[in-house]
Amino acid sequence: MNVIIQLMVSFFATAGIAVIFNAPRKVLFHCGFVGVVGWGIYFILAERGMDVVNASFFGAFVIAIVAHLYARRFKMPMVIFIVSGIIPLVPGGMAYNAMRNVVEDDYLQGLQYGLKAFLITGAIVVGLVFAEVFIRLIFKAILTNKEKKYSRS
Repeated sequence: MNVIIQLMVSFFATAGIAVIFNAPRKVLFHCGFVGVVGWGIYFILAERGMDVVNASFFGAFVIAIVAHLYARRFKMPMVIFIVSGIIPLVPGGMAYNAMRNVVEDDYLQGLQYGLKAFLITGAIVVGLVFAEVFIRLIFKAILTNKEKKYSRS
């Protein structure tokens, strides 16, 4: 039941961000779906014991792949799907806790929260970049395979 609630909240949060960023109406559902997929991957991996940094990497990786496929399908920029889809993974609460602890003179705890937020942010960025490289390699291999097929005929 908890997973269903998590996925519903991530859908509405992601679709809401897409509205704020003026995504076209016809892709609002798909923007929400990108967020659900990414958050679902993150949530399941984190619940199974994976570190949140690694889970964020895999969540961002899947978000970027789904966003790329939707961008091709709807002939729109990938940014429309990635920006809204990545919102559930952003460690805003952790960054807030870091600042709150620093203000309360608990520097060690603030540093721990800040470092964890920094690592999660880095994992998200690396996941997005790896997915872009992965997609380009796949499409290049497909294109090369098609060219070989037609050159033999």
